Amino acid sequence: MFTGASGPLTPVWTYDGTVPGPMLRLRQGQPARIVVENGLNEDTTVHWHGIRLQNAMDGVPGLTQPPIKPGTDFVYEFTPPDAGTFWYHPHANSLVQLGRGLAGALIVEEAEPVAVDRDLLWLLQDWRLAADGQMAPGFGSTMDAAMSGRIGNIVTINGTVPIDQSVMAGERIRLRLANASLARIMALRFEGHRPVVVAVDGQPCDPHEPEGGRLILAPAMRIDIVLDMQGDPGKRYAVIDDFYDGLAYTLTTLAYDTASSLRAHPLDVSPGLPRNPLPEPDLAKAERQEIVLQGGMMGGGKLAGVGGMMGMATPGMNGGAAWAINGMSMTGDGHAGMAPQFTLPRGATCHLTMRNETAWWHPMHIHGFSMLVLARNGSPVPHRQWQDTVLLAPKDTIECAFVADNPGDWMLHCHVADHQMAGLMTVFRVT
Repeated sequence: MFTGASGPLTPVWTYDGTVPGPMLRLRQGQPARIVVENGLNEDTTVHWHGIRLQNAMDGVPGLTQPPIKPGTDFVYEFTPPDAGTFWYHPHANSLVQLGRGLAGALIVEEAEPVAVDRDLLWLLQDWRLAADGQMAPGFGSTMDAAMSGRIGNIVTINGTVPIDQSVMAGERIRLRLANASLARIMALRFEGHRPVVVAVDGQPCDPHEPEGGRLILAPAMRIDIVLDMQGDPGKRYAVIDDFYDGLAYTLTTLAYDTASSLRAHPLDVSPGLPRNPLPEPDLAKAERQEIVLQGGMMGGGKLAGVGGMMGMATPGMNGGAAWAINGMSMTGDGHAGMAPQFTLPRGATCHLTMRNETAWWHPMHIHGFSMLVLARNGSPVPHRQWQDTVLLAPKDTIECAFVADNPGDWMLHCHVADHQMAGLMTVFRVT
């Protein structure tokens, strides 16, 4: 009932009957075993987004495992090395399966509890609904494929249209923000508050206030913030998403209880989180690789030539290519026999440059690794941020580094699902 209590019901696809799927809580360094039964009438898989796990458990059909056929199951077993905020979603027919609701949060708890009063999760999704409350048709349309992707018209927090979020004056909240939308990028502002970023994509960073007070959250990204609730009892403060020019809206409202403040002064404990055991890149000996993002609709409604195929009438049509990486378009979700873009010897440091030659934004997601973000357009990136999903603005160049310590064939793709399906994906190999 995304359209309100009196509105029509919206049919969705779910994990265990809920949207989002059940929040899975694992312990850092403790083995997990998750059985996935496929009750759909099409193939599926589950990708454990951001978890540095063995290749066979990564959930890419054909590339790392056979797809889970209807009526069968698959057992995922892995030991999460990192504490933090992660999520899970299909990697088969992902545009439709994710767009119809298949997503859930996966939280890996720190060995020692963190000094906060409450630990909250907002799993953010958007939905494109028709006037009758049904899922709008047209998944994979040419326009979505070649432009900004399937952006919805309803935004939910944890599966419900947002209502007031009850808070208490003086409390410290750890708020885990996760964007499980197909294409919507968000820029969140917490009016009257000063959020402190303590982790990005599940990996702790140097605690810092975001630039301009805005938290930029692209599809698949997670940001953990610490909020010291310094507002006045009984007052209400808006949380605003103003990413798209002229389309700002109030996502939700922080509604303070009328009770007096929980404590006289904010907690005098650093909000920093313990670091995860990530191998440190050796930049002096790094292997340099570059990927260039190409294609999409350019100015004047023209499609850029993709993969040398200038003659294509309408790229993006019927699963065709609208995008390319280094001149190659891999479409769909992954399949057997995908040739790697580059190969890294196990243990090598990879210095990866990603160059966006398109007119569109792309959250680029790497499987199996977290990357230390070094520079954006030649300027160093502060706060030691490790990310598995790096947002490239139009014409951006971003430099990252990671240690290739996890063998296998790994996906690297845009997490705007329309872009991935229409060619913005590649594979690299660690031997």
